[in-house]
Amino acid sequence: MKIHEYQAKQLLQKHGVAVLEGHVATSVDAAVSGAEKLGGPVWVVKSQIHAGGRGKGRFKEVASSADLEAVLKGTDGVPGDGGVRLARSLDDVRNAASDMLGKTLVTKQTGAEGKVVNQIYVEDGCRIATELYLGVLLDRAESKVCIMASTEGGTEIEEVAEETPEKILKVWIDPVSGLGGWQARELAFGLGLRGKALKSGVKFIMALYEAYMSNDCSMAEINPLVVTEDGDVIALDCKMDFDENALFRHPANAELRDVTEEDPIEVEAGNYGLSYVKLDGNIGCMVNGAGLAMATMDIIKMYGHEPANFLDVGGGANEEKVTAAFKMIMADPNVKGILVNIFGGIMKCDTIANGVVAAVKSINEASKTDPSVRPMNLPLVVRLEGTNVELGKQVLEQSDVAVIPAGDMADAAKKITEAVAGLEG
Repeated sequence: MKIHEYQAKQLLQKHGVAVLEGHVATSVDAAVSGAEKLGGPVWVVKSQIHAGGRGKGRFKEVASSADLEAVLKGTDGVPGDGGVRLARSLDDVRNAASDMLGKTLVTKQTGAEGKVVNQIYVEDGCRIATELYLGVLLDRAESKVCIMASTEGGTEIEEVAEETPEKILKVWIDPVSGLGGWQARELAFGLGLRGKALKSGVKFIMALYEAYMSNDCSMAEINPLVVTEDGDVIALDCKMDFDENALFRHPANAELRDVTEEDPIEVEAGNYGLSYVKLDGNIGCMVNGAGLAMATMDIIKMYGHEPANFLDVGGGANEEKVTAAFKMIMADPNVKGILVNIFGGIMKCDTIANGVVAAVKSINEASKTDPSVRPMNLPLVVRLEGTNVELGKQVLEQSDVAVIPAGDMADAAKKITEAVAGLEG
């Protein structure tokens, strides 16, 4: 689960991580009031969305299509007048807030659709001497937490890894002993910190690790991490992601979730206890079991097409969940065909079959009165195997729903890709 920059900074501050003072605002007047409380004379006004690259982003309302395309491609030379602005007066704060709130910001990470800015963060300015990078994440290959640091602050770490990997410092933390002071000093020295900045940097690294562990984070990234002219080490920006499987231990953190920043279909899937991830293809998938879902997506690709989603209805799904899953797939306008691939263990094949029939009828009925609902007239391939498989096939055969039956996975993938290709041709 992701949270906004201002939320992450409030959380980090509780663990002794140095941040600048700021105020969140959802209106222009609140932004100006927050700036007045901070005192100035310089502020930074930041759009709060769940995406990086805000400073180089552009607003759809004012940018040309060429500029937006350049932002998405990361082309140099596009002015970054979007999501992060320096303000040297209260009028500047007011203008920046007015330009941002309610507008759609496009960055390299948002995609062409962008994200609407519903809130901004007005923060104190500071005199920056150096910009650095610091991140804490789980290295699954090593089964340890890894702290990465780099002198290339302000740059996406993926670009640094590709172009100048020697500039990335890494230390791995023993899960029993935790982060040692010597490791924090090793990183601080590697970043070129000396004197007061060295002491401040070591304290910062130790506090960030503590915040990461105490909150069951999956990532905590400070980019840029700045050294001020006074030698203080401060988080100028921050991203924090939580392990959703551990949120039951942190109910206060769970309340920080902003569903407006998430895909509405994925949010709805979560409400039904389904695992859904939208992808870029045109063949919708409904499968039970994550492993079988991955294999289904792989075999669709092997037959020359792309899956439109990952959707695991789980082993204990009922007819209601199956119907909801079907509607989620159909809500994606890119879907040109659907493959249902079920191996009935705990999940019974007749439950899936009844759910498919109910979903198709429900969608078709809704489409008669709601123009936004697409009628279910797409190719539908169903492969069933396992518990109550014959009963499931009987349900489909006796229904008035147009279903293409498949015997195995290869047969199912072949039939759905050929059907979709026929529509495209």
